[in-house]
Amino acid sequence: MAARHKSIETKYYEERDKVLKALRNCDRRTFLRLSAAAAGAVLAKGLTPPHSFQLVEVVQAAVEKGGSETGAGGNRPFRFAYISDTHLYERTLNQRFVRAIVKAVDDVNALDPQPDFVLFGGDLAQLGEPSQLELGKQILSGLKAPVKMMVGEHDWFLDLGNKWQEMFGPPTYSFDWKGVHVVVLMSVNEKDFWTARKMSAEERMQTVAGLDNPIQSRFEVGERQRQWLKDDLSKVSLTTPILIFSHSPLYKYYRPWNFWTEDADEVQAILRPYSRVVVIHGHTHQMLFNQIGNISFYGMLSTAWPWPYAPEGLPALTVQMNRADPFDQFDGCGDGQATVRTDGLVDTIYNLWDRNPVTVKADYLVSGGKRDKPPAPQFASY
Repeated sequence: MAARHKSIETKYYEERDKVLKALRNCDRRTFLRLSAAAAGAVLAKGLTPPHSFQLVEVVQAAVEKGGSETGAGGNRPFRFAYISDTHLYERTLNQRFVRAIVKAVDDVNALDPQPDFVLFGGDLAQLGEPSQLELGKQILSGLKAPVKMMVGEHDWFLDLGNKWQEMFGPPTYSFDWKGVHVVVLMSVNEKDFWTARKMSAEERMQTVAGLDNPIQSRFEVGERQRQWLKDDLSKVSLTTPILIFSHSPLYKYYRPWNFWTEDADEVQAILRPYSRVVVIHGHTHQMLFNQIGNISFYGMLSTAWPWPYAPEGLPALTVQMNRADPFDQFDGCGDGQATVRTDGLVDTIYNLWDRNPVTVKADYLVSGGKRDKPPAPQFASY
C-alpha cells in the first residue's frame, strides 16, 4: 500500500510540475483558462494527490505494541493528538481556514482508540478578536477527547490576553500524566513597543501579526515565567520525564521572522538538569526537528498554511517537507499525533494532508540523526 501511494504521489507531482512550467509566462486570463483545463486532465488520469488516512492503522499498531508496557519509573506510554495554528477569521470573511480546522477535528475524532488528550498549539485566531476565539472554541468543542489549550501571539496581543484567559484560563500551567510532568508555557511575551508609540490595540495586534515587523521585539518566556518554571520543576524528580508545550520554539531559529525565543538559552538552562525533556512547539507551520543537549524539539504542522523554511538557522536534523502545491489548499498542512514512550521520549506522526504521513522517532533526534532518519523529500523543498 505504501509503495502504491508513493508511486501515485510521484506521478501526481510530475504532472503538476509540467502544468506549472506551462503556465509560468501566461497572462491572468490565459492562466485561469489553461489551469482549469490542466487540472481536469490530471484528474482524468486518476492522479489525485493521495490522502493519509492509513495513519489510524499506524497509530493503533504502535499503541497496541506498547500499551501494556510500563517503564522502570512507573511511566506508562500514552498518546496525544494536536491541532495547531488555525488562524481563524469569522466565517463570513474566510471559510477556508474554518474548513481546515473542521477537517482536523474530524481527523482526530476518527482515531481509534482515541488519544488521551488533544493539544491545541496556539494561534486559534488571526487577529485575537472575540468572535474569532469564540468560533475556534465552538469548533474544538466537537472533539471527543479532552483538549489542552496553549496560547499564541495572534490570540494575545489585541487585548493582552483578557479574552483568552476569560475563555480558557491561565496561559501557563502544568499537570502530571502517567508518570510524565507536562508544562504549558506562554512563550510569546514581547517587550512593550506600543505604549511609547501610542498605538491602538488594533495597531499593536497588526504589528505582532506581521512577525517580521522591525518595530516589535522578539518573543520571550520572560523573567517572571522563568521563575515560575523553576518553582514548578523544583517539585519534580530529575529523572521524571518533562514534556513542554510552547508556541515559540524555545531555541533561536531565524530572528528576522521571529522564529526565535530571545531567552531560549536561559529556559534551556532550567531544563538541562532533567534526564528526559521534549518540547513540542507551534508557530513555524512546518516539520522541524532539533536536539540541543538533553532536549528534543518537534515543530507542529498548521491547519491554515505552510511556512517556507528560513534561509538560515534551520536545525541540522530537520528533514524538510516538499514544496507545497499552490493549487491545493491542504497541501503542506495537517495535524498529528505523538506517542510518549515509557522512557519519556516521543515518537511523532505528522498527518500531512494529501500526502503520506511521516513518522519521526525519538531515536532519530537523540542519536543526532544516525538512526531512523525520516524519508527525504522527493522534490524541491521550500
